[in-house]
Amino acid sequence: MFFSPAIRRRPEFRAGIRDMSSAALGIGAWGLMTGVAMVKSNMSVLESVAMTLLVYAGSSQLAAIPLLFAGAPAWVILATGFCVNLRFVVFSLHLRPYLMHMPRWRRMTHGYLTADLSYALFTRQYAAPPATLAEQQSQEAYLTGNYFVTWCSWMGMSLLGIALANFIPQNWGLGFAGVLSLVAIVCSMATTRLRVLAALIAGATAVAAYALPLKLNIVVAIGAAVLLCFWLEKQFGLDPDAEDDK
Repeated sequence: MFFSPAIRRRPEFRAGIRDMSSAALGIGAWGLMTGVAMVKSNMSVLESVAMTLLVYAGSSQLAAIPLLFAGAPAWVILATGFCVNLRFVVFSLHLRPYLMHMPRWRRMTHGYLTADLSYALFTRQYAAPPATLAEQQSQEAYLTGNYFVTWCSWMGMSLLGIALANFIPQNWGLGFAGVLSLVAIVCSMATTRLRVLAALIAGATAVAAYALPLKLNIVVAIGAAVLLCFWLEKQFGLDPDAEDDK
């Protein structure tokens, strides 16, 4: 059971919390801005809370909000959410050997709770899947500690943003603050040349395709970055998770 005494007592759980704590402020700022943005986009409080709790994907939520506000077709909204969160397919494939010993419901729960930074910290901490029961428990405790911080930071501040949205003036610039926190999170994950290249390709493509309607430049940018970096990885044998030499 998640957050059971057996998990909380392990030192790896506390290590996971400690390692993720430095990012809690940025994650919280991003969540606060997303909560405010949902209500400011004419979503009801109930709809905003449901989206926060069920979707739990900040970049996907932010991409979908203007499309919902503009009355975009459902397929465009779903396609945008799918493309924005396409990286989680890669994450899940990488984490599969780490989690396959668990029952399906626990794997699905881990899939819901694991976010970008928890994945990045976990895979940096554990380069290989567990070989023994003790390693399985240690790795799960560390991963759980990671996303305990991310989930609490995101949910707490997002729900606070929803509650206070009507009292927060637009001129506070929360959108810009959210962008800055997101940039900080992305930069912390750009640890290899291929990841930096992917970010540059996506950014350049999004700017070049800015004139597309319904924010489709975001979908095009993600598709271009994924396809080109996948081709480079296969063509030159690059490892997207290999740390660059310092």
